Amino acid sequence: MTERDKKHVRTWYWSGAVLIFVMVVIGGITRLTGSGLSMTDWNPIMGAIPPLSEAQWEEVFEQYKQFPEYREINYNMTLPDFKAIFFWEYIHRLLGRIIGLVFIIPFAWFVIKKKVDARNIKRGIILFVLGLSQGLLGWFMVMSGLVDVPEVSHYRLAAHLLLAFSIFGFCVWYAQDLTPSTSPHEKTGHKLKGWLYLLMVLLVIQIMYGAFVANLQAGHIYNTFPKMYQHWAPPELWVIKPVILNFFENIVTIQWLHRVFGTLLGLMVIAILIRTFLLDAKSVTKRWSIALFTIVLVQYLIGIFTLLLHVPIWLGVLHQTVALVLFGVILGFLNYLNQPGSLGELNA
Repeated sequence: MTERDKKHVRTWYWSGAVLIFVMVVIGGITRLTGSGLSMTDWNPIMGAIPPLSEAQWEEVFEQYKQFPEYREINYNMTLPDFKAIFFWEYIHRLLGRIIGLVFIIPFAWFVIKKKVDARNIKRGIILFVLGLSQGLLGWFMVMSGLVDVPEVSHYRLAAHLLLAFSIFGFCVWYAQDLTPSTSPHEKTGHKLKGWLYLLMVLLVIQIMYGAFVANLQAGHIYNTFPKMYQHWAPPELWVIKPVILNFFENIVTIQWLHRVFGTLLGLMVIAILIRTFLLDAKSVTKRWSIALFTIVLVQYLIGIFTLLLHVPIWLGVLHQTVALVLFGVILGFLNYLNQPGSLGELNA
């Protein structure tokens, strides 16, 4: 690959990351506005065309009325109300189609014109498979709310969100691998990588519990901080039998664990920041650590206010968005520490 080819492919990866970022934001709005079940069928081709006439809107609305969400929750909904929730789900699915085209068309052109090497062909295939899986998983998630209970499975929602983060992460990592580095190599990087990998594991768990909190509306209980009313550990934590189910089904336990893992993340980035300065790392590494600490601090504060204010939509969406930014910063930090010439390149 020539430097010009690398620049074009890098731009393609970054465009994918930006679109996935927007997709996650729109997905958060869709979730928090209760719009996710407004489109009750999945038509990858014709579904790109929204209702264009009043008769078509009435037909789609009548179709929605046949499902549990309308019958049990939105039975007083008017057509204008339906159009409002339909809008967000439609935009979410339309953006998914656009992302598919952005991935497929440039990739095909790069391959035909021989602008990519074997390694980036493999990476393009990985992104295609992940993107296709995400579309299928999204519909699988929606299906769970169209049967008996008018609510999507929080397990499927968490899987859908984590896969979106993964696709975003692959795009960011691949783009950075094609970015010429002008930063000095960090010789002490091997002493920080383990901490960052552990931080990433904690973040993935925290994202999963964030999805659980959002879907089960666990943010609407115990709206105090730092204690949950007068308790550090509420009495309802382990009421479900067997006990293991509390980790996944008990909304009190889920909110409590979301707080615990958020606090552990905060303590972890403080430790990373201190260790970076104790190692007398290079200025670039210190800046990465400071950025990491700042974003986690901001995210922690957003989480607190989201809870105290009973999860206003804009704060809930901002909380999810900053989580994605944090995910990207950790990847960027790791990619920098794995630059060739010092620690070797991490192949992904």
